[in-house]
Amino acid sequence: MENKIITNNLEWHEGKVKNFFGKELLNLNNGTVKLVKIASGAEYPMHIHPDKTEYIYVVKGEITCKIAEDTHIGGVGDFFIFPHNIFHALSNHTQNNCEVLVGAIKI
Repeated sequence: MENKIITNNLEWHEGKVKNFFGKELLNLNNGTVKLVKIASGAEYPMHIHPDKTEYIYVVKGEITCKIAEDTHIGGVGDFFIFPHNIFHALSNHTQNNCEVLVGAIKI
């Protein structure tokens, strides 16, 4: 495992949802961390994780997070928690890409 990762040297890889691109930073048995670039207009549909709590930290731009029935707009420096067994979704309704740090902790 690397102790320092130069994210500019990593390639963006499109994930299973179109227009969501990631750079894996940490992948352990009990958790992960990725830098995720979300293209303008992209939407990650409602989903649930029964075995982990997810979180995001907004690095660049603006993101819309839906957590259960609540909708939140987040900007740079905002932090969101998606508890296990709670439906959630992400979207970028702006005209610019946004970047978030996404992590997960297995319960």
